[in-house]
Amino acid sequence: MTLREKAKVMDAQAIARSLVRIAHEILERNRGTGDLAIIGIRTRGDILARRLAAAIERIEGDDVPVGSLDITLYRDDRADRNADPTVAKPEIPFPITGWRVVLFDDVLFTGRTVRAALDALVDLGRPASIQLAVLVDRGHRELPIRPDYVGKNLPTSTRERVAVRLNETDGADEVVIEEPE
Repeated sequence: MTLREKAKVMDAQAIARSLVRIAHEILERNRGTGDLAIIGIRTRGDILARRLAAAIERIEGDDVPVGSLDITLYRDDRADRNADPTVAKPEIPFPITGWRVVLFDDVLFTGRTVRAALDALVDLGRPASIQLAVLVDRGHRELPIRPDYVGKNLPTSTRERVAVRLNETDGADEVVIEEPE
């Protein structure tokens, strides 16, 4: 299926502003950075998680531990469950038990990615709490999952696709809506 770009909804400045706003919201809700960690869902959620941690450090002056999580084995929508997928080892350089974890993903859609990430996190330990931050919430939930922090609410049709492009992987920072040609 060929997709064409329908609209650019966020540029680099809008993404940066959203991350700073989310950082302030996290700091306010958690009353600082004590026992706070951020874990991003690969591939773009982990990049955004590192940017969010940097924003928190600039605001608060405290370093927040950051990790990344590959949820491939936890997905319930894999086409071939018998295949041997390539899975990256979690890069979480701290024990999550007892920490207040902010899980970060680029786009929240059906909720299935977040459900898989929650399963993966619980297999690694027992956090004191898990909060969810997303750059874009596009609706269409299939599971009862709601983010605590949202960069942009973006109503879309189910035919459309939301593409988050980041400098580190795509050479540009932007969020676009794409649709089939």
